Amino acid sequence: MKFRWDKKYLYWGITAFSVIVASILFYYVLFHGQNLKQGFANIINICMPIIYGLVLAYLLNPVLNFVENKIMKPIYKKAKLDENKSKKRVRNFSIAITILFFFLVLYGFFSLVIPEVIKSVQSIIVQFPSYVNNLENWIHNLFSSNAKFQKTVEGLFDRYSLDIGSWVNETLIPKFNVMLMELSLSVLSFAKSLWDFIIGLIISIYIMGMKETFAGQFKKIIFAIFRADHAKKLLNDIRFVDDTFGGFIVGKLIDSAIIGVICFCVMSILKLPYVVLISVIIGVTNIIPFFGPFLGAVPSAILILMVNPSKVIPFIIFILVLQQFDGNILGPKILGDSTGLNSFWVISSITIFGGLYGVPGMAVGVPTFAVLYALLKRRINVVLEKKGLSTKTSDYILQNNYEDDKYVPLSNTDKNSKKKHMKVEETKE
Repeated sequence: MKFRWDKKYLYWGITAFSVIVASILFYYVLFHGQNLKQGFANIINICMPIIYGLVLAYLLNPVLNFVENKIMKPIYKKAKLDENKSKKRVRNFSIAITILFFFLVLYGFFSLVIPEVIKSVQSIIVQFPSYVNNLENWIHNLFSSNAKFQKTVEGLFDRYSLDIGSWVNETLIPKFNVMLMELSLSVLSFAKSLWDFIIGLIISIYIMGMKETFAGQFKKIIFAIFRADHAKKLLNDIRFVDDTFGGFIVGKLIDSAIIGVICFCVMSILKLPYVVLISVIIGVTNIIPFFGPFLGAVPSAILILMVNPSKVIPFIIFILVLQQFDGNILGPKILGDSTGLNSFWVISSITIFGGLYGVPGMAVGVPTFAVLYALLKRRINVVLEKKGLSTKTSDYILQNNYEDDKYVPLSNTDKNSKKKHMKVEETKE
């Protein structure tokens, strides 16, 4: 008897196998989730050089494109060299210039900024008692006209000063040995991260040199797995993610660097203390949308208040003007409407991702949420269009009565066809 093969048996087998595997995975995640988490962390730790390489290549790609398209290709065209033969040379020279630019930025940052920041921190530690006395005298002079209020404020100040002193003597100093051990482990961790970064930089060079090949191989895999129409939609979504996420991150880095430079220049003119340290704080925290300016301005204002209380008001006024300039002029010029989110979703995304992943989550939360929001919005619009309903939110705002069909928000196509149908009916009558 000859056995007749039927594809449905294959589908049933695959379905049964998938259910069994999913059940095993669910059980393992539910009762052995810590081991799974540790294993995933080990895999990430092993792949860190590759992750560094991908991130560096992604961030340096705009610089590479600019150097290649705006500098190297025009030079080779003017020299009237063979384009096919010079293509590899153009790419190699462009990568070399990009890496050189990256090292120059790192060198400038570590040679100019970091030493000044270290000096500022050392100065703060050495002169902290005098700063506390300055703040105490300023509070005394400020509230000298109101003796009762002055006594309350000074009592709070003395109380928290004693609390800080007792914390240093009873908690910080006894745990100094533990802190030294953690510091040594941090040094080892930093050395390992530095080694991973160096390997990642080498990997990024290979990625930038073969980026078209890698992109072609990825597209080839997508078309092999999915149907042609689904593959095209998926690639369009990936391109949208790249435009939104990459444009926001790179634009925000440029915006924050400009804000830091402006802060340095104005603070130098106003002769405010700790110019470099505060400019770095303002520039770095500006990467975080919405909350970033406040996170950087508050500790900076407290530091200036302890050093020279009379300078804190001009500093606060300057920060308010700077943030208005960034939010209304500089930011929109660089970023544009790259996220498409209103203020509510921006605050929500920062709060959620910040709670999950800390400061890095606050920095990347907005573009990540913007991508998810846009993809979900696109999917909802496709479903509505299939149902013949409007995709405009404004058509749903005033909808209160759903008992009659005339209150259903139709799409523009359905509205036009309905009008034509009504005209035809009127002509017949």
